[in-house]
Amino acid sequence: MDFESKIISREVSEILWETEKTVSTAESCTGGRIAEAIIAVPGASKYFKGGIMKQNLLGVDAQLLIEKTAVCEEVAIQMVKGACKALNTDYAISATGFAGPSGGTKDIPVGTIWLACGKPDKVVTVKVEEDHGRDINLAIATNKAMEMFLAFLKEEDAPRPVREG
Repeated sequence: MDFESKIISREVSEILWETEKTVSTAESCTGGRIAEAIIAVPGASKYFKGGIMKQNLLGVDAQLLIEKTAVCEEVAIQMVKGACKALNTDYAISATGFAGPSGGTKDIPVGTIWLACGKPDKVVTVKVEEDHGRDINLAIATNKAMEMFLAFLKEEDAPRPVREG
């Protein structure tokens, strides 16, 4: 894990620790890398409650998968909501896409990865679209997911400084 990722993981840890909130992951293409980034900080077992890598355990709508494939924004959103429910967490982070070197289609090329994070009633998403090869695609997706989650936490739950005077 690079230095920037460690800083992001530490910031996520501090916010979750202070707010006593929990997080889980729902990972398809990243295969646990986001979870690995979360648990890189000692004490993560207090707030990280696990990860799921199978969409059928997340309650993703089968009709949606037929109509739009697993690589779409709607599936990433359903993965977040499903992980929160299945693992009873306040927040979840999801990733679904084609990391490569194969698997892409004309409409959804390799390097397309949908990331989502949030809570059951509020989810934010981002789409990664460039193919830099499998290893770099996965590293980019993991870093972007952690950056997005940190920004979400800062907006939602970061401890606010007490104003004096």
